[in-house]
Amino acid sequence: MKLDTETCGKLVMRNKNLGLNEYKFLLQTMVNAGIGEETYGPRSVIDGTEESPKLPDSLSEIDDIVFGTLDKLFASTGVSPSEIDILVVTISMISSVPSLPARVINRYKMREDVKVFNLSGMGCSASVIAVDLVHHLFRTYPNSFAVVVSSESLNPNWYCGKERSMMLPNILFRVGGCSLLLTNKRSMKRKALMKLKLSVRFHGGASDESYESCTRMEDSQGYCGFFLTKTLPKAAAKAVAMNLRVLVPKTLPLRELFRYAVASFVYSRNNHKGKAPTLNMKSGFQHFCVHPGGRAVIDGMGRSLGLTEYDLEPTRMALHRFGNTSTAGIWYVLSYMEAQRRLKKGDRVLMISLGAGFKCNNCVWEVMKDAMDDVNVWEDCITRYPVKFTANTKFLEKFSWLHESDPELSKKFRKI
Repeated sequence: MKLDTETCGKLVMRNKNLGLNEYKFLLQTMVNAGIGEETYGPRSVIDGTEESPKLPDSLSEIDDIVFGTLDKLFASTGVSPSEIDILVVTISMISSVPSLPARVINRYKMREDVKVFNLSGMGCSASVIAVDLVHHLFRTYPNSFAVVVSSESLNPNWYCGKERSMMLPNILFRVGGCSLLLTNKRSMKRKALMKLKLSVRFHGGASDESYESCTRMEDSQGYCGFFLTKTLPKAAAKAVAMNLRVLVPKTLPLRELFRYAVASFVYSRNNHKGKAPTLNMKSGFQHFCVHPGGRAVIDGMGRSLGLTEYDLEPTRMALHRFGNTSTAGIWYVLSYMEAQRRLKKGDRVLMISLGAGFKCNNCVWEVMKDAMDDVNVWEDCITRYPVKFTANTKFLEKFSWLHESDPELSKKFRKI
């Protein structure tokens, strides 16, 4: 299911709706997207049937991810499916009857009184929303186990048209998923890897600009896909800022808040001359799980939060190796930190997730163990990471004929 240069080239070339200008746009975007050669695509794309996806194929794709991750989760934790009290499934772009959670319950023969939640249409931020939901449910259901399953269905949602703003998701989004076990059982405290300290949610859907920044729609030819507007970066920046207004006072130390208040006062008294003061986010957190939505998203979050390349490395490497796996993406970032043995007992991790609507949902975790070194999904490649350059120059080598006749395009590529 890997989408290497050869496979991506065949996929692009067999789309009869594309012309030379679209080919050039895709080449430039793929080279600069920060995505490598080993990401995974839906089987319909691999088999060449993306224009006519079938429901059984879509459900099979989901089953492979959901059941595969759950099998490993139950085996590694020693918790039986019959012990699960709460089940939350976050897969936005597909619906079935019976529901996706019902498929999980049937497969693992879970109890009849399991509390079931199916979060659909919540986008890339759904997994953090699910964690927040479980956090609130635990106040009602003590001594419980909860499972959160996060993935996305690409099989029926591959765009086959030629609108540039709707082609970008094809370049960024890839198949992936994660299952995690949460509990409020005191008896499991010593086994826990991390402890949830805080979760903050913001939804900017009341603003038309935010609401319309990322929508699923049909183009003029009737092809369905995600339409990303030019106002999306603005909507994302506003969502992050509004979320941090709530999160920062609860998490950063008082000395940092006082320093920022004084610096802001002086800045305003000087009629906003000079460099505007910024908060030192690293005074409250040691690690940052930024949503690997794309290179532009990562760069923007890094600038706004004052993060270094070391801080952003896990996100960039997750994007390079696995692509944007939607709601599961932040867990690939966390897994990279664990595989590289970055996490130490007492460290605090800030997870930042963004989603259509437009939403920004964050949560803060405290690391509970020193020996967090499970390589997990990075087992076959962690020794090759981090990579120095994330630009995919193999596309340039194979499809150089697309830009040889275009001097301006050639200049852009020579800058890489």
